[in-house]
Amino acid sequence: MKRILQLSILITLFFGTLPVAAQIKKAVTKKTVSTVKRTTKKPVIKPKPVIVPIEIFTRVKISTVLGEIVVKLYNKTPLHRDNFIKLVTDHFYDSLLFHRVINGFMIQGGDPNSKNTVAGSMLGMGDVGYTIPAEFDSTLFHKRGALCAARTENPEKASSGCQFYIVDGRKISDGELDNIQMQRGIKFSPAKRMTYKMNGGTPNLDTNYTVFGEVEAGMEVIDKIATAPRDGNNRPVTDVRMMMELVK
Repeated sequence: MKRILQLSILITLFFGTLPVAAQIKKAVTKKTVSTVKRTTKKPVIKPKPVIVPIEIFTRVKISTVLGEIVVKLYNKTPLHRDNFIKLVTDHFYDSLLFHRVINGFMIQGGDPNSKNTVAGSMLGMGDVGYTIPAEFDSTLFHKRGALCAARTENPEKASSGCQFYIVDGRKISDGELDNIQMQRGIKFSPAKRMTYKMNGGTPNLDTNYTVFGEVEAGMEVIDKIATAPRDGNNRPVTDVRMMMELVK
């Protein structure tokens, strides 16, 4: 009887422990799998904002059949700078003409009507449907090589949204500068006077048209365009088309 009782206890212990062991194994397995899932899941990392340093100037390369011109845009005229960059990025200027050129004065382009024009047609009235508020700065003036915004006659002196000109200019004497000062009521600093006398420009346009950049390379190309044979409307007889791109 004692042996039977012992055997019964052993059987109970043996078979009774199996479910418990299985449950422990199941619990451990479940916990392990769950832990693995939590530790192997890729964390969501929010990208840090990229801080792009502001360059002092943004440069644009203007390519023509007569050569290349590189201009730098001023940060002191942000409205004109940003608008010009947008138009260049959108390839707005590609295939447009320098439609008005006057030796010793300037070369003008940016009329959208010049893209598909016929020879001899008058240009200069095309636009993009908006103007840019004038941005005058006493340190930015119409020296030779200045990049400036064309405009219509309007009291606000707001600029065309797309047409521009580059000053070819000629050397200006002290007497001429004195006359401009009297007529316009503006003052030329000694530094400006020296620039106009030594390098040239169109000082009579100062504070009348926004200057928003300057030529960094290719003034000889501007001279070639300015002296190209032209018709009665100052349009080059042989089309001078442009292509533009941003450069560092």
